[in-house]
Amino acid sequence: MKGLNVLLAFLGGAVVGTAAGMLFAPEKGEDTRHKIIEILRKRGIKLNRNELDDLVDEIAAEMKGDD
Repeated sequence: MKGLNVLLAFLGGAVVGTAAGMLFAPEKGEDTRHKIIEILRKRGIKLNRNELDDLVDEIAAEMKGDD
């Protein structure tokens, strides 16, 4: 069970790291959001615009260290 938790933590970190990297990439925000939506949809995760905005805000707050 501990191995599964480590794997899930690793995968979660990889997802957040990838999203953060994409958010800070030198592209227009709309292009980046579109890429994030496409990546999530390929993995079976569907978000509407408001849910995506909330996710982006949450990731940005984590990157800044806000609680």
